[in-house]
Amino acid sequence: MIDRTRDELMIGEAPQAHLAAIEAVHRYHDGTKHDFRHFARSLGYLDWASQPRPFRAFASAPVFPLYPAPLALVEGYTSQTTDRQLFELKEPAEPLTAPALGDVLRHAFGLSAWKRLAKSRWSLRVNPSSGNLHPTEAYVACASLRGLADSPAVYHYAADRHALEQRCAFDGDAWAREVGAPATIVLVAFTSIHWRESWKYGERAFRYCQHDLGHAVGAICAAAALVGWRAVLLPAWSQRAIGTLTGIDRDEDFVDAEREEPGCIVALSASGVPDRGTNSTSLVEAVRLGQWSGLASQLSEDHVDWTFIEEVARATEDPGRPNRTFAAAPLLDAAASGRRRELDPRALILQRRSAVAFDGLSTIPRSDFFEMLARVMPEPRAPWNALWWTAKIHLVIFVHRVDGLEPGLYLLAREPQALDRLRAACGREFLWEAAHEMLPLFCLARGACRTLAARLSCDQAIAADGFFSLGMIADFDASLERDGASFYRHLFWESGVVGQVLYLEAEAAGARATGIGCFYDDPVHEALGLHGHAFQSLYHFTVGMPVEDRRLTTEPGYEWETS
Repeated sequence: MIDRTRDELMIGEAPQAHLAAIEAVHRYHDGTKHDFRHFARSLGYLDWASQPRPFRAFASAPVFPLYPAPLALVEGYTSQTTDRQLFELKEPAEPLTAPALGDVLRHAFGLSAWKRLAKSRWSLRVNPSSGNLHPTEAYVACASLRGLADSPAVYHYAADRHALEQRCAFDGDAWAREVGAPATIVLVAFTSIHWRESWKYGERAFRYCQHDLGHAVGAICAAAALVGWRAVLLPAWSQRAIGTLTGIDRDEDFVDAEREEPGCIVALSASGVPDRGTNSTSLVEAVRLGQWSGLASQLSEDHVDWTFIEEVARATEDPGRPNRTFAAAPLLDAAASGRRRELDPRALILQRRSAVAFDGLSTIPRSDFFEMLARVMPEPRAPWNALWWTAKIHLVIFVHRVDGLEPGLYLLAREPQALDRLRAACGREFLWEAAHEMLPLFCLARGACRTLAARLSCDQAIAADGFFSLGMIADFDASLERDGASFYRHLFWESGVVGQVLYLEAEAAGARATGIGCFYDDPVHEALGLHGHAFQSLYHFTVGMPVEDRRLTTEPGYEWETS
């Protein structure tokens, strides 16, 4: 007899709703593909009159400045800039305090700089975003902390002010029952404002919102490590529970404002490993009955409704799932990986930028290249131990200028057990030659591939002018069949985490990176000989030596950083 558990449903035996939701995902995914002959549906131009405002705020909500902003509670707290590796946990961990929380949020979602060109001025953030549009909003739920509210509360993080806006104060008993020790756990929930992305990208925007959520998960893992905190995703939380916790399901608070879509929730722990089994039921009810404040600001007066986005959002709504933890075995030990010298991770995080052009000449040592690939392999450390699933994203790499490595097409199988299926799915006569002693890296074809890389990435030179570029290939249908249509979102989240690691590793190597959301989907598949939906390209990426635009001037992210 087959045990028909929710996590083990196979496509041929799944309930009709399961099949219908997967079909809806296929319909959206195929309907938003770019092709040589046409792009996914959008306005085709930028309607500047309806451009969303860059920051959401909640009018009349109590505001609490965060360390190190003026008027914030400091209590002698100083961010210790000890040189160490990225994502390496500080020891001992900082206790959960308002200043430490401010330190984490500053280095996860704060402003990294302002750019100015003539009369135009715009902000950059620590966490990257497609088109610098930032659809992701972050909410914090935590116990009473000195410098914040006097009771457990839910807050919205206001990146423009580096402050928390109190949305709800609720019963402390519920927090103690469901979360445990009141001052060791903090919950960070992410939501998406689809309009921020669809304003520019139309129907493909849902994909980009999910990329950005993945980058946010990677960003919070990196920032939490600075103070020694562990981070894990909580799969048991349904999207509806997240909507209630964050208050985005409150119609009365979003009268004219654009609605937000629930995303995911992360637990941060200042003592040991957070419990993935945190129960949301009574906590959510306590928040629902709490004292709410604040009205959401409107970002645009005019909007275009993209119903395709709402259809896929409903088809992929996550009802929550049993908690699972996958502990990947370390692939490389510290000696074998050739890991680089220690550095200041805070400075590295704040200096991260998305490159707009590469010089097309510089090279990278093969040791640095292999180091980057080793860092994106799942290991029992941040950010990979924040995820609850085995790796579903594999990298097809266009190597252009890596010292000591032949140019060509390579594949990194991030989950070695998927290698046989990948080889079977690729319908081309590739070499499949091992290219590293320990990494599951294979040379598929030798020879210059700059023209192909640029062509597949919507003819963008930046995909050809760096050290290398890559496409992130998702183990697509098998994931949806096993974990349901809602796992469509998770595939993009994983690609965003991979991208976040690559961003920071590029900075550590003295280079720069950028994510590429525009690529020709099926031509990528054709280049690999892929057919059907077994594997799908979700995200492209490139790393190289940047060419800076000297017309731009740069200012600090916050005025108080100039003193």
